[in-house]
Amino acid sequence: MNNQFANAFKPTEVIGLPHELKHHDHSHNQLVIGLQGRAEFNIEGSEDLIIPGQGCAIVASSEHAFSGIDASQLMILNLPCETSLERHDCDRMNQLFTGNTFFQLDHRLQQLTHLLALEIQTNPDDIELGLACNNTLIALLQRHINTTRCTKQRLDMDRIDAYIMKNIRRKISIAQLAGCAFLCESQFYAIFKKQTGTTPHQYILQKRFNLAKELLENGKLSLSQISDTVGFTNQSSFTHIFTKLQGISPSKYRR
Repeated sequence: MNNQFANAFKPTEVIGLPHELKHHDHSHNQLVIGLQGRAEFNIEGSEDLIIPGQGCAIVASSEHAFSGIDASQLMILNLPCETSLERHDCDRMNQLFTGNTFFQLDHRLQQLTHLLALEIQTNPDDIELGLACNNTLIALLQRHINTTRCTKQRLDMDRIDAYIMKNIRRKISIAQLAGCAFLCESQFYAIFKKQTGTTPHQYILQKRFNLAKELLENGKLSLSQISDTVGFTNQSSFTHIFTKLQGISPSKYRR
């Protein structure tokens, strides 16, 4: 691929994302590939969760928002506009950027991506290495990705609610809820948020909070017992989150 864009931005980067929501756009195309952790991406209204082995294609000038969940790490491929590309590179680009989309890598390309990411992390300022990694992945991506889009599928919320309440004492992951719906994590996350208007994490937290209020009103259990029953790690964490959501502490709510 043409070297003339190397001075404008790094062709390949490995970065972590902040937990707070950020948004921007840029004048170049971009491919984002998940390496570890999880990240939320919203590209002009199309939303999905990026986990290892999954990614998204962002067309130049598309407004997009993003935030990291856990210790997210992503590989970013920055790609020049068509006007600065040679013909064969332009054709290759057009195959990948038919629109903003989310995709999944096959196992072989996931392994290669991780190896290249290690090289980029070791030599982050080596532009020639960045170009080589960029070219290699672009050349392979058309044959090794499956694009995924949020369908009109609806989740069985009764089934999901039953699973949450059965396991309310424990930590509940998105992967476990996705298993209930027989979906991959990213598909489940996108459909869940579109259907409920909230994230799975926020939804589970609200279930814990509602149950805690019922138990406080009942008055039979201590604060420590309630904290354990609704799945908080300790009473201090329970008190902090309850106070934040309710505006008063659990002990005052009980009165």
